Amino acid sequence: MPTMGALHAGHMALVRAARSEADHVVASIFVNPTQFGPNEDLTAYPRREAADAEMLEAEGCEILWAPSAEMMYPAGNSTAVSVGGVSEGLDGAARPGHFQGVATVVAKLFNQVQPDAALFGEKDFQQLAVIRRMVADLDLPVRIVGVETQRDADGLALSSRNAYLSEEERRAARALPRALLEAAQAIRSGGDVPEALAEARRTLERAGFDPIDYVALCDAETLAPLASLHAPARLLAAARIGRTRLIDNLALLPG
Repeated sequence: MPTMGALHAGHMALVRAARSEADHVVASIFVNPTQFGPNEDLTAYPRREAADAEMLEAEGCEILWAPSAEMMYPAGNSTAVSVGGVSEGLDGAARPGHFQGVATVVAKLFNQVQPDAALFGEKDFQQLAVIRRMVADLDLPVRIVGVETQRDADGLALSSRNAYLSEEERRAARALPRALLEAAQAIRSGGDVPEALAEARRTLERAGFDPIDYVALCDAETLAPLASLHAPARLLAAARIGRTRLIDNLALLPG
């Protein structure tokens, strides 16, 4: 279970799912510098390894792997893993280089830990798709398991970055899951996909999100954009409220 720490109930759901998948559970914590852009929140990203370790132990995680940056990227390091296709749109377009950093660090963690299975939350759905593609393409002997997005009572997807939100921003942020739910309902009812996506953007704009990186309906496997709901799909969005960038997604099935 690879993480960047600042653990919350969503991560604990991953631990519980891992305990049902395997005899032993290992979690890693590493705030990976190569997946942050030059204007992103690497230095501000919350770090609380001692508290995280206590949470993991209480939930039944047996080993915590917490390498240093020097261990992960020693002097002279010059190799990176790049995954095409699924990494190129959405966050791949909004955050150039992000998924190369993700794929590289996850490949290294897989080599270091040698897990039979690795669990990732579906909230970062494009990341999950990138990891699945990398594992398939490189014949890595790891079974990738996606775990359903965990949400607070107000519907907001659990995220370490939610801690950045002020009370006012937190109230406004509830518009993100609401916009996706309303768009999903419209699309499932046979509504026009571009209009449903446009209305979702308007909902986010009215709530104060700016900029809105994307609101998109994509094929659930390839992440290619869809103009209609004729295949298993994901409705995905990313937008910033205040200084905090939030992402979310919902699954949609045709018929």
